[in-house]
Amino acid sequence: MSEERLYPPSPEFAAHAQVKSLAEYRDLCERSARNPTEFWGELAERELHWFHKWSSVLDWQAPDARWFVGGKTNASYNCLDRHLETARKNKVAILWEGEPGDQRMISYQELHRLVCRFANVLKSRGLKTGDRAVIYMPMLPELPIALLACARLGIIHSVVFGGFAAEALKTRIQDLDAQVVITADGGWRRGKEVKLKPVVDEALIDCPSVQNVIVLNRTGSEVAMESGRDHWWHELHEGVDEKCPAEMLDSEHPLFVLYTSGTTGKPKGIVHTTGGYMLQATMTMKWIFDLREEDTYWCTADVGWVTGHSYIVYGPLSAGATAVMYEGAPDFPQPDRFWRLIEKYRITILYTSPTAIRSFVRQGDQWPNGHDMSSLRLLGSVGEPINPAAWEWYYKVIGGSRCPIVDTWWQTETGAIMIAPMPGAIAAKPGSGTLPLPGVQAEIVDLKGNPVETGREGFLIIRNPWPSMFRTLWRDPQRYVENYWSRIPGVYMTGDAARQDNDGYFWVLGRVDDVMNVSGHRLSTMEIESALVRHPAVAEAAVVGKPHEITGQSVVCFVTLKKGNYDQQQLGDELRKWVAKEIGSFARPEQIRFTDALPKTRSGKIMRRLLREIVTSNHVAGDVTTLEDLSVLTSLAAQHDED
Repeated sequence: MSEERLYPPSPEFAAHAQVKSLAEYRDLCERSARNPTEFWGELAERELHWFHKWSSVLDWQAPDARWFVGGKTNASYNCLDRHLETARKNKVAILWEGEPGDQRMISYQELHRLVCRFANVLKSRGLKTGDRAVIYMPMLPELPIALLACARLGIIHSVVFGGFAAEALKTRIQDLDAQVVITADGGWRRGKEVKLKPVVDEALIDCPSVQNVIVLNRTGSEVAMESGRDHWWHELHEGVDEKCPAEMLDSEHPLFVLYTSGTTGKPKGIVHTTGGYMLQATMTMKWIFDLREEDTYWCTADVGWVTGHSYIVYGPLSAGATAVMYEGAPDFPQPDRFWRLIEKYRITILYTSPTAIRSFVRQGDQWPNGHDMSSLRLLGSVGEPINPAAWEWYYKVIGGSRCPIVDTWWQTETGAIMIAPMPGAIAAKPGSGTLPLPGVQAEIVDLKGNPVETGREGFLIIRNPWPSMFRTLWRDPQRYVENYWSRIPGVYMTGDAARQDNDGYFWVLGRVDDVMNVSGHRLSTMEIESALVRHPAVAEAAVVGKPHEITGQSVVCFVTLKKGNYDQQQLGDELRKWVAKEIGSFARPEQIRFTDALPKTRSGKIMRRLLREIVTSNHVAGDVTTLEDLSVLTSLAAQHDED
């Protein structure tokens, strides 16, 4: 991560860009720093529809923020209704293709009609503003329809990624105390049905708050339907009114709760509100993707993650874009599925993950080279730092050495992109997120909050509040303060390590806590450890991430067993399947290592840092003065040598 080559935007690209030069970018940053409330207030008035204007832009009592205080708005209205008075009403809003090849093109006018109908379905089931819905669906148009219908009524929604197993789904339903689950019979992935309704049924055994389950018929497979609780989407739609006014909601009304892994076994419910989130999702959509009216934009993420919320649903639709959605796997039926879609739909903007890019590199250049991708004009990267070699391949092979790459850093908690190059203004460096966006005061500091020297690694922080910032953790405000705001009072601690180079560019180096990033999915070590110790053979477990050339990190588990005679090969396979069933297949460990003991401090805390050093470098260079038994470490290192 010491790349110094610069890739400036071409004069042709810069001439038509939203922000055309470094001078324009610096002017925006200076204005936002000089008077942030005026800066954001002007943008909010220009970029969003408000039923009633706010009384003040920001009330900041660190760490509690209220943006656009007293303002009334609605996310669904901003994504749909306001476009119907313009030429966009007949523009394609969602361009969808299923894995089997079926496709739908839904205009803004049609999407508005479908959202209103489903909002009235929710009303008919007794749901209202402030209620909670869990959405557990494949990548179908009905997924954003469900989000926008909930947003229209002020129903707080939480999307759970369709790869999660019943136990993970249950904990999220229970924590949210949801009244409704919106799901499907299943979806398609690599030619096989991924069944969802049976997972919901298993999860709901211990979820008494759920009164209704609404099921979309996608695959047509037979599913159990519990009388009085379960309802088919299409049957509830019959005869439903197609008009449903959007509720006038307070700017600070919770829009959604998205669960993300923490450093304890319990997932954290990140709460995002309406006005500020919508503003920054809209502005970053325009600034970073340089959005033009004629663009066909594709973010390849799943809506179950924050990237899908901000850059498939709320950001693109608020900005009036045509957003592509694809249901299935990128390599089915052949490794060129993504490139076929780009050629078929003449996609102009592609936003994908380093994990996907590294997989494409491994498959070989012949697959993208077999397709006409001349329509592409901008590429994006999201989810984790991208290594320079993958960046170069993406730029040359996919972008034909003509498309700027926007390497974006942000988090579930930030709600929107925070560090990224404005593609018409800032020269890119492979592997660097480059510079913070206007209104974002990012710094790299030591644990006392003092800026570190140029080139030195430190903690990435955000000093000032920003509109799309999360407001709290669902029903856990104390954890919100302790996890994010307590180390340096009044300052947001991102949990990422980073450094700045001589040009001021930011290089994000990865997590500094016990959260792993596997294929762009944030996984808690504690959540996997909790799943492992639920197995009857396991006494104790410690989980760490190991660098992996495709997924970014892979899961390595150190396990001590209860007394008994075990076939370790067989048990290792069983434990990998166990974790996949408890959490999801994406959490399946790459390695299970059995050991007689784990390295612990004298107070009994497992020293995962030392285990991480063993799996990455096979030696321990860090401080071991608090280690209770050094022989444990010696034994583990010897075992690693044998492997």
